[in-house]
Amino acid sequence: MRWFHYAMVTVVAVLGLSAAQAEPAAPDAGLGGRHLTMTLVAETEHPAAGSNVTLALATVPQPGWHGYWENPGDAGFPAKLDWSLPKGVTVSDPSYPVPGRLVVADLMNYVFDKPYAPLVTLSVPAGLAQGTALPVKLHVNYLVCSATVCVPETADLAIALTVGDGVISAQAQAQFDAWHRAVPRPLDAKSVFQIAGGTIRIAIPYPAGAAVAKDAYFYPITPGMIDYAKPQSVVRDGDRLVVETKAAAGAGAASLKGVLQIGAQQGLLVTAAAGNVASVASTASASRDNVWLATAIAFAGAMLGGLILNIMPCVFPILSLKALSLARGHLDERAARHEALAYTGGVVAVCVGLGAAILALRAGGTAVGWAFQLQDPRAIVLLLLLTVALSLNLGGLFEIPTPAFVNRSGGAGGAFATGALAAFIATPCTGPFMGAALGAALVLPWPAALAVFAGLGLGLALPFLALGFVPALRKRLPKPGMWMETFRRILSVPMWLTAIALAWVLGKEAGVDALALGLVFTLALAIVLWVAGQRQRAGLGFGVVTTLLLLGVAIVGAWSVNGRHPDRAATTAAQPGGAEPFSEARLESLRKAGRPVFVYFTADWCLTCKVNEKAAIETDTTRAAFAAHNVAVLIGDWTNGDPVMGRFIEAHNRAGVPLYLYYGPGTGQPQVLPQVLSSALLASLPTK
Repeated sequence: MRWFHYAMVTVVAVLGLSAAQAEPAAPDAGLGGRHLTMTLVAETEHPAAGSNVTLALATVPQPGWHGYWENPGDAGFPAKLDWSLPKGVTVSDPSYPVPGRLVVADLMNYVFDKPYAPLVTLSVPAGLAQGTALPVKLHVNYLVCSATVCVPETADLAIALTVGDGVISAQAQAQFDAWHRAVPRPLDAKSVFQIAGGTIRIAIPYPAGAAVAKDAYFYPITPGMIDYAKPQSVVRDGDRLVVETKAAAGAGAASLKGVLQIGAQQGLLVTAAAGNVASVASTASASRDNVWLATAIAFAGAMLGGLILNIMPCVFPILSLKALSLARGHLDERAARHEALAYTGGVVAVCVGLGAAILALRAGGTAVGWAFQLQDPRAIVLLLLLTVALSLNLGGLFEIPTPAFVNRSGGAGGAFATGALAAFIATPCTGPFMGAALGAALVLPWPAALAVFAGLGLGLALPFLALGFVPALRKRLPKPGMWMETFRRILSVPMWLTAIALAWVLGKEAGVDALALGLVFTLALAIVLWVAGQRQRAGLGFGVVTTLLLLGVAIVGAWSVNGRHPDRAATTAAQPGGAEPFSEARLESLRKAGRPVFVYFTADWCLTCKVNEKAAIETDTTRAAFAAHNVAVLIGDWTNGDPVMGRFIEAHNRAGVPLYLYYGPGTGQPQVLPQVLSSALLASLPTK
């Protein structure tokens, strides 16, 4: 009887929905008003001409009521959207978040009973003058149900957009980031399904070490393929997930599209082609073995990447600090080992700490990657002040005071601090092996991921660790003497060059006003340190007041540039060599036109990126080769941490920049290029 009652209610709803389409209901349609409150929200109300802007249909069901997903299941209907748009403006189909399930009288319904927001992309034509009005209207017909009754309703929504600079406020960015996270991400790898004996089996590529919810579920978008109400089993089998359930009567489509829910409000958009799916052969024990294997490979890659990081340009100043420490040939065996272990502990602690912060922020939905702290001008100011202080110390202006606990530890405290500094300043760099390893860490269980970050630190500290434990290597170091004072002055030069680079990054990231403020506080720091040096030469201590002044300069300096992010549109508009700013829409347009596309993601604070750009990408050889073969170049500027770009980078198994992708003509997936480029490599990319 419940099934009959629900079916009759649905029939009544269908008739009511048809009537509602013919004659829109009054604003208070429904029982006591609308049961779904809808609002049309724009990511920015001032989109730039020629750009895309995301609109959200923010929807809030009343308690006890629910709306329907794009495939409603056994009953119900999806919302019908009727847009009224200005001339030349187009809108995409809606992208829905992952739905929930509701079973009523053995009927499966795919529904939303909590606030949700389907997203659409509005394309604004190029050439429109700033200030042009873009009125957008939407008429929605939808069905809303409770456990016992269904009611057809309508809503008329509107939003007034104006062509402008496309700037998105921080509040809007945070809200849309949350809505985007709820929308399933497309799975690049192709899936396969097979129907045999009334059972449908779907094989979905999925890394063996990646986490998946115990209640994982496949929501079919393609109708008529799956018996919605039947139970599903989702089993991990190596690098795939296999979904098994009962096939719908008459199922026979050549392709299947759906959403695989892998966690709370997390899903993957899956497209599967008909084929053969092998039976599940793995066990839980085999899955654990696969996780360990994936962790071991990523750990080795991170360790090798950390070792190579010692010769990357951004780590040269830290190598100088190591050289000064190691040149003290008077260390005995025990002291040398203690310093090596302490230095290693400092490096590993910072790498694991940064890794934990990345994992925590990503778990909260923020799209961050390696060196994420450098996307904040406050961190740049602190690094600038620290680097200038070290430069002045190496130049002999003052001596860094040694706390009592460091003396008691036999130099281990200072070695730990030096290691921590080395790891922190090394974060703008990634090298061979490191990018893929950290990308793999982001999909491993958190203990395994932290082990990979520890491997990175161990690789970075390995040379110093070897010198501490291998006496023969230490014997090759020159004997201490007066030359060390001269050497120390020389070592201040690369540190000054680092300070200059950081000042440049601050200006690029936060504007010339922030750069001027940073230099003012740098001058203040130098004056305070000069006073401290004068006290030391007079036989006095560093001074409590001096220490407090230094802390004040650092705190006020960082606070002064808070929120001073400029509009980088003018910077990204003029790209070198005819390149264009990256957007997924532009990439798709170029690929549909059949052009080969080279995409690279960079940041002003990424020294590896800048070296590659000057040494390989922006050379005459590369430009000539790209021009000869009509290769389009797109540049993704991740300096200030664009979350949309961050999700795209993450989808290509990378934890940050640099990332270099090449889309050959007619290819489905991009070729991921090495993180150290050459003109010869780029000129030899296939163009046919």
